Amino acid sequence: MASVPEIKIVRSESLGHRSEVSSPEAKLGMRVEDLWDEQKPQLSPNEKLNACFESIPVSAFPLSSHSQDIELRSDTSLAEAVQTLSKLKVLSAPVVDVDAPEDASWIDRYIGIVEFPGIVVWLLHQLDPTSPRSPAVAGSNGVSHDFTAVILDNGDSAVTSGNFFEVLTSSELYKNTKVRDISGTFRWAPFLALQKDNSFLTMLLLLSKYKMKSIPVVDLGEAKIENIITQSGVIHMLAECAGLHWFEDWGVKTLSEVGLPIMSKDHIIKIYEDEPVLQAFKLMRRKRIGGIPVVERKSEKPVGNISLRDVHFLLTAPEIYHDYRSITTKNFLVAVREHLEKHGDTSAPILSGVIACTKNHTLKELILMLDAEKIHRMYVVDDSGNLEGLITLRDIIARLVHEPPGYFGDFFDGVMPLPQNYRV
Repeated sequence: MASVPEIKIVRSESLGHRSEVSSPEAKLGMRVEDLWDEQKPQLSPNEKLNACFESIPVSAFPLSSHSQDIELRSDTSLAEAVQTLSKLKVLSAPVVDVDAPEDASWIDRYIGIVEFPGIVVWLLHQLDPTSPRSPAVAGSNGVSHDFTAVILDNGDSAVTSGNFFEVLTSSELYKNTKVRDISGTFRWAPFLALQKDNSFLTMLLLLSKYKMKSIPVVDLGEAKIENIITQSGVIHMLAECAGLHWFEDWGVKTLSEVGLPIMSKDHIIKIYEDEPVLQAFKLMRRKRIGGIPVVERKSEKPVGNISLRDVHFLLTAPEIYHDYRSITTKNFLVAVREHLEKHGDTSAPILSGVIACTKNHTLKELILMLDAEKIHRMYVVDDSGNLEGLITLRDIIARLVHEPPGYFGDFFDGVMPLPQNYRV
């Protein structure tokens, strides 16, 4: 049986050095370099970076590899949506209204963005016996009486049993419910988007201070999404800037010198290895965080990490938990690791365990680590491997740029509030 990997502290000497390349991201970095030299000398380095990123439109950001084929039709079933998101290895996708007229504006063409965790939480809510919309009460949604009885008889213990998700993914509820039917889980209505002429500074602030995980860029003329800027994309862009003067001047500072980590060990949201894995995903959704460390109950040392993207393993490979009496966080980590190794998938971040750094690492080293490991957050540990804090991409961006007073003005006025039945 596979074991849970130990803490992996990435050493600076193992990161290597980036050679000069002509990637789109590197060209963007050179564009910042040229703009940097044009700024007034009396400006501080932070003010210069603000001015540089404000001068570059988001249309210059490299296209996402799946930006053109990532849309889901509103009549797509939940089962089909899960398979598509899993295949493309993405957490969310915009939903196109199949009933929208051909000449519809982008805001009428899309009904929102559906997320993996939203699908899982919506399904569990439908099966909650205390919910007035539960099939046990309403007698609908195509769930078998046997399945409903399991939920009623066992309550919370039922949704932690090893075969629960195997039964759930075989249900008519899962197979027949359409994406449009769960629109109450969509975060924005339809979603917050940037236009092609909006600036890099706006994009960076939305990803950091305003806690967005990804940002669609719309083409008003074509009334469609042209690109989706993700946290991973921004990390890779910054990593490709290594070697440029503006990046080196900023990136040479150690984490302790710039006041990182902001989040201390006492404020890190964590979960114990013997707790249900569903509790981990519920915590992430409730606290709006992208990952959570799994810790030993006695020592409080981290033994693994579960990210929001890992929720898809509950629906795409439910059979891997069949032999477990309950799906605890430790069982989840071990089962997923065995599943990935069996299928030869060695690139999944969950296989890396706990990726950590120390306060002596520099900003540059941190960004190169995040890019190499394909993650968005880094745990900070001391020499004994004890947690000292947590650093996210949002913290890094906050050390790169700042929001000028009154910057967004009425930018958010056109964004509708969360739906009343929004649950995730």
